[in-house]
Amino acid sequence: MAAMQDVATHRAIDAVWRIESTRLIAGLVRMVRDLDLAEELAQDALVAAMEAWPRDGVPDNPGAWLMTTAKRRAIDRLRRRQLLDRKHAELARELEDAHEERREQAEEALDHDIDDDLLRLVFVACHPALSMEARVALTLRLLCGLTTDEIARAFLVPEATVAQRIVRAKRTLAGSDAAFEVPRGEALRARLSSVLGVVYLVFNEGYSATSGDDWMRPPLCEEALRLGRMLAALAPHEPEVHGLVALMEIQASRLPARTGRDGEPVLLLEQDRSRWDPLLVHRGLDALARAERLGGAFGPYALQAAIAACHARAPTADDTDWTRIATLYAALAQVAPSPVVELNRAVAVSMASGPAAALPLVDRLRDDPVLAHYHLLPSVRGDLLSRLGRHVEARAEFERAAAMTRNVREQELLRKRARACGTD
Repeated sequence: MAAMQDVATHRAIDAVWRIESTRLIAGLVRMVRDLDLAEELAQDALVAAMEAWPRDGVPDNPGAWLMTTAKRRAIDRLRRRQLLDRKHAELARELEDAHEERREQAEEALDHDIDDDLLRLVFVACHPALSMEARVALTLRLLCGLTTDEIARAFLVPEATVAQRIVRAKRTLAGSDAAFEVPRGEALRARLSSVLGVVYLVFNEGYSATSGDDWMRPPLCEEALRLGRMLAALAPHEPEVHGLVALMEIQASRLPARTGRDGEPVLLLEQDRSRWDPLLVHRGLDALARAERLGGAFGPYALQAAIAACHARAPTADDTDWTRIATLYAALAQVAPSPVVELNRAVAVSMASGPAAALPLVDRLRDDPVLAHYHLLPSVRGDLLSRLGRHVEARAEFERAAAMTRNVREQELLRKRARACGTD
């Protein structure tokens, strides 16, 4: 019986840690202004829980127990280092002199600080002083709780590389106290763009893996969605946050239909739409509506979400409103101009007006240096040429696209399309 209770307690500790670890580290970062120390103190609190809870039982408010334990240890460390300033001294006296009847008030105060603490940690992890690779690694480490090994496996890089990115990022942030402040007003909006970019990069790597044997890595999509939903709760009046959440929810709804039985890619127009997740579609459309109510209908993420919504609302591929999608891409090209957007607009034009109307748009992009190594450019061109009956040229484009991608599943798909073009 005791053994079974121990197992149940340790399962409870694991569950609590998954839920509370990010908030715990976020609160400690505010206090100690040091990511390494915050993570170490959080781990100390976890070890203390593993020692105390099997003996004393799981507390009523396990998150507050972990935070109080970690803060006490932080104060002890700061004392030993003789670095206590007035704020730390006041916090120490508050914790030491607190009576049992005041504990609930302390816990309520702790809960009140959680939103700012989490938002602070988001902005710390995505600080513009860091490289994009470092932002992604730090975000997954601090906000998603992934280990360096899990991050390395997700992005198919050596664990040592991820560890070095995190170490260098922490070293960079340690030199700036301002890095631990939550930006306000216009500064918040400017920094928010960087945060959303990191979250969407993580999602896209899960949705269409750049390399490896699998076309998708759904766990990365799930982590990005979790981060997006958290941001929407922390910054409810920012329309682009809801736009990004809408985009990710709708795209994630297609994940079950994007691969066949053997893991082979299934393209959008060939997918079994009955396998799309209706709950995620509903949540995505709701998030898009919120973004539009907040005046963000023409934000870059909201426009992409509106495009995704056109697909989600079409019962079949033939029912897709390609004319509206082409119009939305034209609007997106105005607010966020890029050759990738223009390539996507050309695809929509080909579906709305035929491949002959789209091919000149694609050909104008062939010399753009941004797309020099972008495999979807020859892939799209191959599709248009194939539909125009120019099969020899199409085959060459599909083969070129296959040689450019590092994803094994996508290589197989493109080579299959090349073979379908024949040799005549």
